[in-house]
Amino acid sequence: METRDANEVFKESAKKFDKAPPDVPKQRTQNSNVEFEIPTELVPVPSQGLIYPVGNALHKKEELEISSFCAKHEDILTSRALLRKGTAIDYLIKACLIDKLINIDDMVSGDKTALLVAIRITGYGPDMAADVQCPSCDTKFKHTFNLSELPINRIKDKPVEEFTNAFSFKLPRWKKEVVFRYLTGRDEHEISTILEKTRKNSDLESIVTTRLIHSILSIDGIEERSRIANAVRNMPASDALALREYMGDNEPRVDMVSEVPCTSCDWEGELDMPLDVSFFWPQRRR
Repeated sequence: METRDANEVFKESAKKFDKAPPDVPKQRTQNSNVEFEIPTELVPVPSQGLIYPVGNALHKKEELEISSFCAKHEDILTSRALLRKGTAIDYLIKACLIDKLINIDDMVSGDKTALLVAIRITGYGPDMAADVQCPSCDTKFKHTFNLSELPINRIKDKPVEEFTNAFSFKLPRWKKEVVFRYLTGRDEHEISTILEKTRKNSDLESIVTTRLIHSILSIDGIEERSRIANAVRNMPASDALALREYMGDNEPRVDMVSEVPCTSCDWEGELDMPLDVSFFWPQRRR
């Protein structure tokens, strides 16, 4: 199956924002003859399902079907319990995915991001206003991002074995072969827990090394976790940077950056979009 370009998909969702499609699934309310249309969308999967094993619901999935973001989904994003646990976004994705066999903890972060962008567009449209800060003059100002213009970075590198989340990279200085994986939802939760504990017990945050330790599967064939952790902490900074850059360039994902001109100086460059609960709340008109 030929997967459509991400811009094409997101733009189609944006065009449909103000009008319901003609043929969509309908839900009949209990004890009522009233029918409500439930629009659905097909969202491109940046990994094209090529890194999920046979038997996984995401295996070879090039597109995933989602239901549109509705008022009932706003309840998820305002749930104090879910916000406190940091699981509101995951619950939202689960609620919108049509295929309930999919375990989003298995999903790599880039595939989840593609779903979040599409869900947001179906609910509030492609425009997202956010407060940003110029890295040159530190001026804070509002900028409207166009989500329908975000490019997709589809998987390009081949895994070391077919249908596995395992990729190879040779460290330029150490000359050692590293086999790494792209982080999943489960990994992100574990990393958040570790970093939270670290913050409580130490002033030193270990974001870079913690993420690398979770990403690396082996170094020159060594798979023992304690030895990998020790190697990462003592890895030359140039090798660590080269590995992170390679992973960043090849990670299947939606690029959540946009060109932003400063309103106070001549600076113009790329800024990251916020990707948290606030991503779903349009700024209210005054």
